[in-house]
Amino acid sequence: MDVVTTLATTLGLRLHALSAQVSTAESCTGGGIAEAITRVAGSSAWFEAGYVTYSNAQKTRQLGVPEVLFGQVGAVSREVVEAMAAGALGHSGARFSVAVSGVAGPDGGSAEKPVGTVWLAWADGARLYSERRQFTGDREAVRRQTVIAALEGLLHLGAGENPIQG
Repeated sequence: MDVVTTLATTLGLRLHALSAQVSTAESCTGGGIAEAITRVAGSSAWFEAGYVTYSNAQKTRQLGVPEVLFGQVGAVSREVVEAMAAGALGHSGARFSVAVSGVAGPDGGSAEKPVGTVWLAWADGARLYSERRQFTGDREAVRRQTVIAALEGLLHLGAGENPIQG
């Protein structure tokens, strides 16, 4: 079993034990986190919803991200992923959420946000955590590392721990 499937299976066991559900809000991973969670049999018991909001307009429409943020800080930012995570919780009714937005490449990077820059956020209604990560490799590698980091963070959050992984 590969690391993503192992993490998703472990997450499913934890969420099932908590009688809790999770929702995802994804941009750069294009639904990869939701796919990882739902590849596990029985995931309908712990997966509530997945929002793939690639465009800024959909981040606003589906998740309630304030449109003004895109002009102020850009889509790949703490403020946007935190709003995405909060929106996923609010719209889905799940107990936990994770949100990601980043520059997977190979194009689109800048001096401030080079390719591999990803913001992640995790929420449980009472707490909201976010962190910027700098992943390496090609587009597929950046997306895979983002999925792994998102799942690891959800495992920590579900255990009552801070999901930020240093």
